[in-house]
Amino acid sequence: MIEILHVEDDADIREIALIALSLSGEFRVVQCPSGEDAVRQAQGYTPDVLLLDVMMPGMNGPETLGHLRKIPAMIDVPVVFMTARAQQSDVDQLLSLGAAHVISKPFDPLLLGEQVKGIIQEHTPWKIAV
Repeated sequence: MIEILHVEDDADIREIALIALSLSGEFRVVQCPSGEDAVRQAQGYTPDVLLLDVMMPGMNGPETLGHLRKIPAMIDVPVVFMTARAQQSDVDQLLSLGAAHVISKPFDPLLLGEQVKGIIQEHTPWKIAV
């Protein structure tokens, strides 16, 4: 199973992502409604990939990533930002923070699982047998 830590403040988007990722049966998804919750959840948990919303109240996605990277087990976990602000300058800024990929919202639920698998294969190929 591919372990995903998904951080998204919008309950509807969390549900759509969970359904989309559950379709294949290849993912175990832990969801958090806030960056603060994600930092708490990440203690003692090492996912294969982080899916982080960018714009959230309180701790936004980049701030959440900064806190998660302080946890030794999270230093090398690939991060994918999901954002409605997907102009090239926004994407470039997220990539400069160490993002492996940026997925634009609204995302295609039918493609989300394959996108995530491709990102993991690209960044940690030993985790997924082709």
